Amino acid sequence: MSVGSAERVLVVGPSWVGDTIMAQALYKDLAAAAVEPPLIDVVAPSWSVPVLARMPEVRRGIELPVGHGELKLGVRRRLGHALRDEGYQRAIVLPRSFKAALVPFFASVPVRTGFRAEARFGLVNDMRHLRGDLDQTVKRFVALGRAREGELPAEIPRPALNIDGANQKRLRTSLGLLSERPTVALMPGAEYGPAKRWPVEKVVDLARRLLADGFAVWVLGSARDRESTAPLESLSGESNLRYLCGKTTLVDAVDLLALAQVAVTNDSGLMHMAAAVDTHVVAIYGSSSSHFTPPLTARRDIVRLGLDCSPCFARECPLGHTRCLTEIAVERVHALVRGALASRP
Repeated sequence: MSVGSAERVLVVGPSWVGDTIMAQALYKDLAAAAVEPPLIDVVAPSWSVPVLARMPEVRRGIELPVGHGELKLGVRRRLGHALRDEGYQRAIVLPRSFKAALVPFFASVPVRTGFRAEARFGLVNDMRHLRGDLDQTVKRFVALGRAREGELPAEIPRPALNIDGANQKRLRTSLGLLSERPTVALMPGAEYGPAKRWPVEKVVDLARRLLADGFAVWVLGSARDRESTAPLESLSGESNLRYLCGKTTLVDAVDLLALAQVAVTNDSGLMHMAAAVDTHVVAIYGSSSSHFTPPLTARRDIVRLGLDCSPCFARECPLGHTRCLTEIAVERVHALVRGALASRP
């Protein structure tokens, strides 16, 4: 079969890092179901385009130059019109917003699949309903690529990002990450809100214990995480701790996490990234659900208390105590990290 006969699929990707990575399960499932690998293009925010380039199933990421939550109808119309000659046979709209469905509509893609939400009739002409078996974000993504009411695969494909060895070498040199000690990556941020963040003083305590154990510790996160993680930056004088928040790009984090043996993380985009590069994940859950958005890897330990009030999915604790996080003991997380390091070559 010639390349010209491959199905051309336009996907409107998510606006969150974790969802962007989980969406690779959809791209893998589309490729597995086709005789000829489909040509998958993904409309996405600018920050996610380099991450999409690490997914071998994606032909290209197409930047949508709008901010999170912005309509910018004219921008979406111009992009859609520019894509009309690409010959897409179908579009899959992963976000459930009205505006997310505009680009495929303006691109005149004949079949536009998405879930019923926000009065998108006409924009989405292959409307799907949320079935009871779609109890995880990743299952919802995969279901949109299958026939209406079609069964999910027996095993949901797991995201697996490509690693750039040359970039790893550059980062190790430029950031001073030359220690040969086993490395634990700490990701104390979560852009969604404080009800997802294990208290920073507990992360500091964990870091001190790991350093005393003789491990190297890297603190990863965005520039926005610097304010909430300042106590960790104060530890940067320790010879085996590197505070890297705001010092790397998102795609750099892919390569750095692949070098770490264990990642201790809140439910965040970096958690899903660590899972997608086969790093052992110790995932701490507060207001969110470890069933709905788990790290998609067999190498994982889930830490949650299971209080009656959780998961509430709130950005800030509606009861004002955040016990779901504050009562998670450092000793418990420390033991899981040590166990993971002991069991991994």
